[in-house]
Amino acid sequence: MPDPLHGPAFGSYPADDVTWLLKDLSHAELEAPVEEREAAIQAGRAHYAESLPVEYQPSDDYYALFDKALAEQARRVALAAATLVHLVVDLRGERAVLVSLARAGTPIGILLRRYARTLGLDLPHYTMSIVRGRGLDEVALRHLAERHDPAAVVFVDGWTGKGAISRELTAACAEMEQRLGLRFDPSLAVLADPGASTDVYGTRDDFLIPSACLNSTVSGLVSRTVLNDQLIGPDDFHGAKFYAELASADVSMTYVETVEGWFADVADEARAEATRLLGTDRTPTWSGWAAVEQVSEAYGIGDVNLVKPGVGETTRVLLRRVPWRVLVRPDRRHDLGHVELLAEQRGVPVEVVDDLAFSCMGLIHPRFRNEQ
Repeated sequence: MPDPLHGPAFGSYPADDVTWLLKDLSHAELEAPVEEREAAIQAGRAHYAESLPVEYQPSDDYYALFDKALAEQARRVALAAATLVHLVVDLRGERAVLVSLARAGTPIGILLRRYARTLGLDLPHYTMSIVRGRGLDEVALRHLAERHDPAAVVFVDGWTGKGAISRELTAACAEMEQRLGLRFDPSLAVLADPGASTDVYGTRDDFLIPSACLNSTVSGLVSRTVLNDQLIGPDDFHGAKFYAELASADVSMTYVETVEGWFADVADEARAEATRLLGTDRTPTWSGWAAVEQVSEAYGIGDVNLVKPGVGETTRVLLRRVPWRVLVRPDRRHDLGHVELLAEQRGVPVEVVDDLAFSCMGLIHPRFRNEQ
C-alpha cells in the first residue's frame, strides 16, 4: 500500500484535519489550455481526469466577492455542516469514518470533523478520488478497508447537481462488493442536495457554499484529481498536485475557521433540524437530473454532461471549462454576484429564466463535440 499524504508537506491544511489518499504529482506537467482540453474531452480523444486545467486566478474584485459571500453565508454553511454531522452520527454511529471526495468534499469533511469534536467525537477524515466514468480509487478503498469497517465509512461531498457523482458512487460501491467483497454504503453525505439525489444532507436549498467560488486556493492548494496511466500505476492512489506557489492567495484556513466560528451559535438549531429531517421522507427524487435533461433538450445540447446545475456547478464551469451561457433565476440573482462577475469577465452571456429548477445553471460550450 502506498503511504498517504499530510500537510504541510502536501496541502495547506494541518495534518490533523485530513489524510490525503492521493499520489503527489506536484512536479508533473499536467496543465493544458482550457479550450484544448475541452476539444479533446468532447471529441473522445481524452478523459477529463487525464490532465488538469490551468488554475484560473480570479481578480481582486472577485476575491472581494468571495469575502462578501463568506461573511454572508458562513452561518448557513455552519448550520448545514452541523446538521449533517448529527444526521451522520444518528445513521452510522459515533465510530463513523469521514471520507471526502476530492476536491470539493475536502473542506466540507474538515468542517464535519471539527464540528464533531465539539460533540466530543473524533471522526477520522480521509480524502480520496472519484472520477466520472472510472469510479472510486480502488487502492484507496483497500487502504480504508484495512483500517476501518467499510460499513462505518461515510462518503462526503460539498453539494449535488444533477446527481452524477451519486450515481457514480452507487455503481462503484456495487462493483467493489461484487469484485472484492468490500461493502461500502453508497449514500453520499452533502451540505446541500438541491438535485434531490441523496438522502443524507444538511439542506436541499440551492445556496451559495463559498468554497465553490474558488479552485485550489480554498481547497488546501490541491488540484483536481488525476487518473493518467502514464503516471498512476495499478498500486498507486489517484494523483493530484500541490500548488505551494499559490500560498499568497490561499484562503483555505480562512474559510474553515470563519465557518467554525459559528458552530456554537448553530448547535441547538442543528440538533433540532437533524431530528426533523430524520422524521421526513428523504428518498431521492432525482428532480435535478430531470431538470438538466429538459434544459439539454431545450437548448439543443444533447448531452447532460454539458449542463451543470446549481451555484457550485455553475461556478466550476466558469472557472474550469469553456462556458457557453449561464442561466439564472430572477429571484436568486442577489446571491449570484460572483457568478455574474465571472461571466462578465469571461464574456459569457447571462440569461434570466423564470421557474428555473436551480438558482442558476452553467452550460458548457457544445461546439467541440464533433471536432476531430
